[in-house]
Amino acid sequence: MRIGKHEVTYPLIQGGMAVRVSGHRLAGHVARCGGVGLVASAGIALNDPQYTGDNYFAIEPQSLKDELAKAYAIAPDGVIGTNCMVAVTDYAALVKASCEGGAKLIVSGAGLPMNLPELTAEWPDVALVPIVSSIKAAELVARKWHKAYGRLPDAVVVEDPDTAGGHLGEKLEKIGTGEYDQYATVRGVKEYFRDKWNLHIPIIAAGGVWDHEDFQHAMEQGADGVQMGTRFVCTEECDADDAFKQAYLDCSKEDIGLLMSPAGLPGRALIRNVEAIRERDLVMTPTCPTGCLRKCAYKSSGERFCIVHALDRAQRGDTETGLVFCGTNAWKATKIETVAGIFAEFFHGEATQAASH
Repeated sequence: MRIGKHEVTYPLIQGGMAVRVSGHRLAGHVARCGGVGLVASAGIALNDPQYTGDNYFAIEPQSLKDELAKAYAIAPDGVIGTNCMVAVTDYAALVKASCEGGAKLIVSGAGLPMNLPELTAEWPDVALVPIVSSIKAAELVARKWHKAYGRLPDAVVVEDPDTAGGHLGEKLEKIGTGEYDQYATVRGVKEYFRDKWNLHIPIIAAGGVWDHEDFQHAMEQGADGVQMGTRFVCTEECDADDAFKQAYLDCSKEDIGLLMSPAGLPGRALIRNVEAIRERDLVMTPTCPTGCLRKCAYKSSGERFCIVHALDRAQRGDTETGLVFCGTNAWKATKIETVAGIFAEFFHGEATQAASH
């Protein structure tokens, strides 16, 4: 699969999972195995030794560059990029830090990345990949990019809000109704770029991909590749704490649900402890500690909870008062695997390598 000027052996992008769930180890090993590894940029400063509580924005760009350098130490010749959320306050700084740190592509969602080409103008070799959930969104991005910057996407990720984890680009009331057809959207986006722009770029299906059968189905339905995050959490190489991985191993279908993020977007997570998260933040963090999001109900009115710190606590191992984002397939995790084992299963039909947990 070729995305812009960068080619990978296997058409698989590892989903960006903040806060440091997909850091340098996971991204580096996915890239070393021949896929696209993504370092999630959102909240990456929180687990930096230099973080003092009041220097979040000052250190976050360098934290991201440091993480990219560590990923490239694992896969010097790999295709490694970043996931940058449009919704974060320092979006522009993180996009530029991605480029300065050697990211070969930027995957961007949680809002439409309308000015991404402007922010990356000094780095024309960096591939730009918006995340959308509709043909209309893809059209809006393409028209804006072409008119304002003379550029079009190098690939597009089509995210299925009915199955994907984390923040979702759809209204809460529309998720899970059965109305959404991911692969009709994939084919529609592909047709749009082909017919309107004579452009043949990879259209990537994200959400609901767990095994080789899911991968094959996506390809048969018109996708050029897949993006997968949830399956990679229960690997030796995932950057999250063992307790975070154990939460996946212990969860049931009923534990996975939807909540409204303070960012104003729906999110999919393990929802059994949402009240505990809110109670903890009301006592320990009663006011917004970082201002990490441009729009945040907790920052503006104290509603819900501080999402970046809730995600950070979970990543460090506090799954009681931390938020564990996941896709609908998280309950399928039964063992700790390796990234290499997953690639072997997906692309060579070999059994995955398991490790005792």
